Amino acid sequence: MDSGTHLVMGIALGGLALADPVVAGSSMTTAAVITATIIGSQAPDIDTVLKLRNNAVYIRNHRGITHSIPAVILWPILITGVLSLLFQGANILHLWLWTFLAVFLHVFVDIFNAYGTQAFRPLSKKWIALGVINTFDPIIFGLHVIALMLWAFGSDPVWTITSLYCIIVIYYLIRFTLQQAVKHAVKNTIPDAEKIILSPTMRFFQWRVAVNSSSTHYVGRAYGRSITVYDKFPIEPLPDTPLFHAALEDSNLAAFVSFSPLYRWEVSELENNYHEVRLIDLRYRSENHYPFVAVALLNDNHDVIQSYTGWIFSEDKLRKKLVVD
Repeated sequence: MDSGTHLVMGIALGGLALADPVVAGSSMTTAAVITATIIGSQAPDIDTVLKLRNNAVYIRNHRGITHSIPAVILWPILITGVLSLLFQGANILHLWLWTFLAVFLHVFVDIFNAYGTQAFRPLSKKWIALGVINTFDPIIFGLHVIALMLWAFGSDPVWTITSLYCIIVIYYLIRFTLQQAVKHAVKNTIPDAEKIILSPTMRFFQWRVAVNSSSTHYVGRAYGRSITVYDKFPIEPLPDTPLFHAALEDSNLAAFVSFSPLYRWEVSELENNYHEVRLIDLRYRSENHYPFVAVALLNDNHDVIQSYTGWIFSEDKLRKKLVVD
């Protein structure tokens, strides 16, 4: 989920913590726990700072180690240790418990969007992405804002937040049901579909659709059970050439391949004897454009001169990223 949603979830969890008699019975523990749930709801996304290095490092590591099993154990210990010094007299056991719930909830809800997490590291580096909730879901965010406003205007936080979570559980079940209905509609539209990837959008009934059959990539949209196929591309194996092998050793393309489950490739000849190798993620088609790409420029000696991976919404901007001195 996005940072704003994680924030309101952390505040809401702090309200729910007042159901704990130990928390509710001590103003110091209450303050410490609410602070902890807010910090814990954000802590796993500290890896966002990796963007300051480059996109390749960010793509390879975001929602990786910081969302892993060891991290879910260590974050609460670290946060509890620091806050116990600031809120002396707070109950450490209950502070740790609610901090753990905040961190766990952050990682758990991230599993439900299309980006996913490597939540089972170090047991497995597989990305877990159930793809039923958009990274920013306006309904989930809006319900939290309404619940927090009710709390601010005097409603009982425990009953308010409990009701909120009951509604959200039902909402998630509805999303799973809708996802299955869309998958069934995709199979009816593309009978030879072997791999179906659905990416939810901010619109409740609209989904991005990327499908592989044995020979073809299909890209389209679903609105409810209505499927529209926009593009078809033949599936071609990656070229077994020195140029392509050199390109795939570049950190930007390697990061892209490690993250993207469904993409196509292009090789182009450019001016000044440069060769362009481009990988195109098919999950995020927007206005007839595929914005998530990895591109490498190589010379005749197969040296990578420039490369880039990330979101690019126009060819002009991509060319500026790949300017050769």
